[in-house]
Amino acid sequence: MNYYKRALELKKETIANRRYLHEHAETGLHLENTVEFVMKRLTEYGLNPERCGEGVTALLGQGEPVLLLRADMDALPLTEESGESFSCKTGKMHACGHDFHAAMLLSAAKMLKENESHLCGRVKFMFQPAEETFEGADNMIEHGILENPKPDAALAFHVTTGRSPVGTFMYNSKNTMMNSVDGFQITIHGKGSHGACPHQGIDPINIGVHIYLALQELIARESNPADSCVLTIGRFCAGEVANIIPETAILQGTLRTNNEAAREILVKRIREVSERTAAVYNGSIEYTVLSAVPPLICNPDLTEEFVSAMKTLAIPTLNGYPDINAPASEDFASIANKIPSTYMYLSAGFEDERGDYPVHHPKALFNEDVCPIGAACYAQCAETFLKNRGKI
Repeated sequence: MNYYKRALELKKETIANRRYLHEHAETGLHLENTVEFVMKRLTEYGLNPERCGEGVTALLGQGEPVLLLRADMDALPLTEESGESFSCKTGKMHACGHDFHAAMLLSAAKMLKENESHLCGRVKFMFQPAEETFEGADNMIEHGILENPKPDAALAFHVTTGRSPVGTFMYNSKNTMMNSVDGFQITIHGKGSHGACPHQGIDPINIGVHIYLALQELIARESNPADSCVLTIGRFCAGEVANIIPETAILQGTLRTNNEAAREILVKRIREVSERTAAVYNGSIEYTVLSAVPPLICNPDLTEEFVSAMKTLAIPTLNGYPDINAPASEDFASIANKIPSTYMYLSAGFEDERGDYPVHHPKALFNEDVCPIGAACYAQCAETFLKNRGKI
């Protein structure tokens, strides 16, 4: 099958699926309407979808090997300002393009089902919730997405905004592509008192300020400058009124790094520094792990194989950029940490001012011309992978 030609024929349908998901955006782990929609479409396309934890899976083909194709499908808690006629009106927004991922994979599933008799193995589909909160991949792993059958490899795409033309794809077959993410919450326990009598209390805000400053020194003085290590405290909350010292304060943050050894050391040190700093001021902390995702490292040979497969599609605008790395994080790394995997960016940008807003921005705009490209790339990579190893 000429997957790009067929994907162009399905372009309106792919866009319609994308727009429905966009207008009905859902966030987090529980995506009831999104899951129902994806399962309905897969059923219409001749597959037998099943729930896998809070996500959806389906299987087609026969024999071995097995390739896992993954798309995330959750949105962000963001009030949309894109101006699109199909904007979400519920304070949620697909500002990271996950609506595209799900729609493109749905069309890929339809094409692969149409060509099922020619496949030399099986394709397993993974429609995942909660990528933004780094919960979805682990949830589906816990519920068996990597078992029965166990995939031999995995592939995922992610669209981007910007001024790069549609057809641009970015990948890394040499080293870390995206950083790890370790999310944490530090709950500081002090002792409340009247603001006029601070000596009668233990000020958790004061402790929090000192913890904040001490944590910055971990990057400045304990991490290797050759590594990418970023520690961000994005939430600091405490108190209700100006003249009362509260009982507690909360810090929430993330650590991101491209080096697993550095990650292990810094995660340990964040807890140690927080505990000891609190103790200096007669307080204590409760440390909660919110996420723990390793760096995303793609399999070199597999990645080059998929790049070659995409180039056979003869998409006029297709243009690859290797050795991309990003400080952001992606919980597909939890899959890549267990089986050989590849992750690539696909441009959904515009070459004019419409490409000026980044992902996660309320005015972000995405170019729907990427839809047939992404669907065709998913399908072509799957067929090629199976053909190169097939043994029905």
